[in-house]
Amino acid sequence: MDTSSRPSVLLHPPLPEVEEALAPLARVRSEPRLGDFLARLGDQEWRAAVLGLSGDVQEWALLPRIPSALSSGVLVVTHPDPTVNRVLEAEAAGAAALLSHPPDPHRLLAFLEPYLVEEGDHPIPPRVAGEERVVGTSSALTEAYRTVARVADSMTTVLISGDSGTGKEQVARALHRRSGRRDQAFVAVNCAALPEGLLEAELFGYERGAFTGAVGRSDGRFGRAHGGTLFLDEVGEMGPLLQAKLLRALEGGEIERLGSGETVRVDVRVVAATNRSLEERVADGGFRADLLYRLSVVRVHLPPLRDRTQDLLPLAEHFAALFGERHGRPVRAFSRLAVEALRRRPWPGNVRELRNVLDRAALLARGGVIRSVDLGDPGAPPGLAAGGGGWEDGYPPHLSLREVEERHLRRVLRHTGGHLGEGATILGIHRNTMTSKVREYGIDPRNPDARIAGEMGG
Repeated sequence: MDTSSRPSVLLHPPLPEVEEALAPLARVRSEPRLGDFLARLGDQEWRAAVLGLSGDVQEWALLPRIPSALSSGVLVVTHPDPTVNRVLEAEAAGAAALLSHPPDPHRLLAFLEPYLVEEGDHPIPPRVAGEERVVGTSSALTEAYRTVARVADSMTTVLISGDSGTGKEQVARALHRRSGRRDQAFVAVNCAALPEGLLEAELFGYERGAFTGAVGRSDGRFGRAHGGTLFLDEVGEMGPLLQAKLLRALEGGEIERLGSGETVRVDVRVVAATNRSLEERVADGGFRADLLYRLSVVRVHLPPLRDRTQDLLPLAEHFAALFGERHGRPVRAFSRLAVEALRRRPWPGNVRELRNVLDRAALLARGGVIRSVDLGDPGAPPGLAAGGGGWEDGYPPHLSLREVEERHLRRVLRHTGGHLGEGATILGIHRNTMTSKVREYGIDPRNPDARIAGEMGG
């Protein structure tokens, strides 16, 4: 590897064995004096800094200044006596780890390797367009968007089919953006999310007093979409009454608000989506055949993500860049193992699941690199993926809230490998609160399943 292209590591004090261990992966600069180490932090973009501290109070007081000076680099602190309290103090100051001094070169290398390995990293290109752009190169996606381009400027209804989370609404929005209606409203409604009576009022509007709670007049979604596009997601969940009213709106361009005997003309382009076979619904009597014919003048089908593997990495790159930018933590690459983990997962939740996983991974990534551990465990419940040990279905009902909190803290720390900052992010609390909770329950972040007696002392 060309040494000029290697990431840089700043080290204090000089440790020949550490320098030798890191040499294949990084250019190491050693500074014998702490003052020179601190002065060098702003000289260039260091991928990592390894700082050996003594028990001197003044040295420890300098620690909170270092992570901000490092920018996107990772800080590892070493100390001759890495007690639990010192681990907590170092984590609270922004260090990624506190190791014994002098550190074991192999352990330090294993910790820093995900931040240093360039060969095998999958770089993420800069995001060049908005969130709504089409991402993917598979033949199925390409054909879907060719169809969109051909029919965008017509008034033709379009039926988009595909499993949940495959990106049907994104296709509908792309259709709207390419049409002559792009400057008018795009109005979406999930037909499965509302009971039939409420859905009728939401779609077609109502007059004041039409039902209990109707304190004013509403134009409904059809009225709000006048001149634009109405997207009906999960249209197959509509009941018979609404199907009849929708058919009338499609055929005659007219709707009737609840509580009104008058019809209202509407100029709306309808795009519908379904994750079920509407032909099967017609066969079992649950959906009108004439409505299906009217909705499906043009059809677009989106296969599940597992069947369009070409789209996986471009989508992952797009979401990583998007959420890194949104969280103020730019993501520059996936580690090789992270790419392998992405490819191994079956993605039953399709693009929606991938998006959520990358949102979280971008938040947890350190050093601008998403690692496999940041992607979580696909078998864990939504909201938190477990890293080792798995999850129980729940907590026994006899536990007090305090006992549940302690168990959950230990579980989170197992997942983050003892990293308090990541744990605080997952739990939605401040790092100082996380530190306080860990002290309160006597938890050793390095070994969350063990209890520390006496040392933490409340």
